[in-house]
Amino acid sequence: MSRNVSAILAAGLWINASEFLRNEVILKGFWVAHYKTLGLTFPDSAVNGMLWIVWGFVCAITIFAISRRFALAGATALAWTLAFVMMWIVTFNLDVLPPALLAFAVPLSILEIFVATLICRKLAPPEEAGANQAVVRLGMPTGSTANQTHSIVVS
Repeated sequence: MSRNVSAILAAGLWINASEFLRNEVILKGFWVAHYKTLGLTFPDSAVNGMLWIVWGFVCAITIFAISRRFALAGATALAWTLAFVMMWIVTFNLDVLPPALLAFAVPLSILEIFVATLICRKLAPPEEAGANQAVVRLGMPTGSTANQTHSIVVS
């Protein structure tokens, strides 16, 4: 259990550091200028920062769970889609996503999710294939034997 928690904490710290570097250091001026053209103030209060930290750890938990079921490349692709592509669709739909930002955000976010997935897999390696399978026994009447039990392997 502690290996799992360590993996999630390490991945969450990496994600939050990466997000801070990208959005508060590298792209902050870009965000502020874009919001200004929209007649808005870029939301950067302490509450906003705390919510992004929560988002980073929720993202780490999601990556950890996905990395139990998929190999590194598949887990990275699925987690990146869930964390970033869906967020960009929403922010684009709200008309606050500057499309030019994606030239920086796409490669940096893929790297962020890849490293977080790698952290989860290295600090808490997924169990061997088949170890996570559960056998479900169903009592079903078939043929002439009313109480015959059948096994289904769920993986």
